[in-house]
Amino acid sequence: MTLQEKDSRYLWHPYTQHKTSQTPIAISRGEGALLWDENNKEYIDAIASWWVNPFGHSNKFIADAIYKQLTTLEHVLFGGFTHEPAIKVAEKLMEILPKNQQKIFFSDNGSTAVEVAIKVALQYFFNKGEKRTTIIAFENAFHGDTFAAMAASGISFYTQAFQGMFIDVVRIPVPVKGQEQVSFEALENVIQRNNCAGFIFEPLVQGAAGMVMYEPEALAKLIEICKENKVLTIADEVMTGFGKTGKTFAMDYVDADPDMICLSKALTGGTIPMAITTFTQKVFDAFYDDDINKALFHGHTFTANPTGCAAALASIDLLQTDEMQTNIERINKNHLEFQKKIESHPKVITARILGVIFAVEIKSDSKESYYGSMRTKLYNFFIENGVVLRPVGNIVYILPPYIMTNEQLQKVYKTIEEAIEMV
Repeated sequence: MTLQEKDSRYLWHPYTQHKTSQTPIAISRGEGALLWDENNKEYIDAIASWWVNPFGHSNKFIADAIYKQLTTLEHVLFGGFTHEPAIKVAEKLMEILPKNQQKIFFSDNGSTAVEVAIKVALQYFFNKGEKRTTIIAFENAFHGDTFAAMAASGISFYTQAFQGMFIDVVRIPVPVKGQEQVSFEALENVIQRNNCAGFIFEPLVQGAAGMVMYEPEALAKLIEICKENKVLTIADEVMTGFGKTGKTFAMDYVDADPDMICLSKALTGGTIPMAITTFTQKVFDAFYDDDINKALFHGHTFTANPTGCAAALASIDLLQTDEMQTNIERINKNHLEFQKKIESHPKVITARILGVIFAVEIKSDSKESYYGSMRTKLYNFFIENGVVLRPVGNIVYILPPYIMTNEQLQKVYKTIEEAIEMV
């Protein structure tokens, strides 16, 4: 019996309608930017396995750090205890995060990092004796699949089964070029009409919406409006963090600092699930009290897992090497050259780039749904040709590992060109 046959007997996969979808591909090994299935077919992982793996599969540097930690301390509860790996992660992050960030809280994944931030925003005002129960988010946002994160997300088919069960969320337009003033005015109106606790946003790039991009100046203005109205700001850097936009964090482009930052995905180089939510001292101080009821009663069994911390430290060390920074610049340069080639294609609406993120929007005769027929046709074409890409409707994006070679990038570009002709 093949791995695929065993899989279909027992396993339930994410974002999958098992009755209509194809059987998942059984991957047996990976190295660098490549994956091999159980039949030894080779695939280029052009999206870093859902954006988590910037340093390549089976990275020996991270693997060695994990092994070393496992032989010393694999895990200890973080309630009432601490350990050196967690402290080192905090110290390392304080060196690279915006300077206003002073406290970090560990959790398990991007959704829980967001869940923590939203809970903190709501309890912050509760602890101060103010009733603020509304969260502001962008239209078409995606922040995760736990309940508060899902409430803040704006892609309806992910959340429609749960309507009426969420916390209060109001939405404003994304300040894409030409719509900045509309977004600013919408934010001001929302704050005037609601008791708003926090504004959560994906800085500069909306990932699941199809790599929708907007300018740092627009985000700085939105943060300024929130600060003027004492609304807490939450930067969801789960996707954008750790080099993907060309800087360590997307917020490094923005002349304004958020009150909280959510981190995960590339944090551990695609090895061990881990997430972090960071806070200003002002936010932490609202929970620092003789009254135990003002504490943040939130936790996860594997909070600050030492092995995950070791992976995170190794991952950040790799990111800071000259080699990785040069690779990020090299990939960006390749993207820009491909953009010049492809953006004038009669079937292309637009091509956009930030750092190692590349997205091309393909013309369609009808409005394409997220998992529509064009998306399925494109996805199947890419897989048949040995390239892992997951289109969002009619938008194809690349978010590669930083170690991807120029030759591998060129194959990805060529396959996208062929796919555009095919559809």
